[in-house]
Amino acid sequence: MKISAKDIQELRQATSAGVIDCKHALEEARGDFDKAMQVLREKGKAKAAKKSSRKTGEGRVEAYVHLHNKIGVLLEVNCESDFVSRCDEFKRLSKDLAMQIAALSPLYIKKEDVPEDVVKENKACLEDFYKTNCLLEQPFVKDHAKIVKDYLTEVIAKVGENIVVRRFIRFQLGE
Repeated sequence: MKISAKDIQELRQATSAGVIDCKHALEEARGDFDKAMQVLREKGKAKAAKKSSRKTGEGRVEAYVHLHNKIGVLLEVNCESDFVSRCDEFKRLSKDLAMQIAALSPLYIKKEDVPEDVVKENKACLEDFYKTNCLLEQPFVKDHAKIVKDYLTEVIAKVGENIVVRRFIRFQLGE
């Protein structure tokens, strides 16, 4: 099947994936745009999984203060190199995560961070508990079709480095 440059460009704009990756995804999906997007997502997840064991010694501390100075967030996000910590994609991720924390007040970063006694306490509705209280399991505030973990995976695939949300603290006036 012949894949047009227009189709490749359209997929590239939608996903920010490389030209060759978009071409291969469209070929694999036999020209189906939605299937090609899914192929790219799966490849991105596989790339992110390969990078997950890499050391993350660089990064940034993001500060976010919400309108009227009633809510504030400090967030540490780590990556592998100083180069990536200064790129726009990583800065956008840091800001988006800080806004996510301000908006939805997670208590933990990931499921594994939840203490065992809290897991036992919420056994009946554990998945709902995770979606509400674990940052990486929450619906992403800028795109409810994906969760924060998926957004993080997309950025890892784009920048080509492991990225880890290390820690955060959320302040709210009066709490």
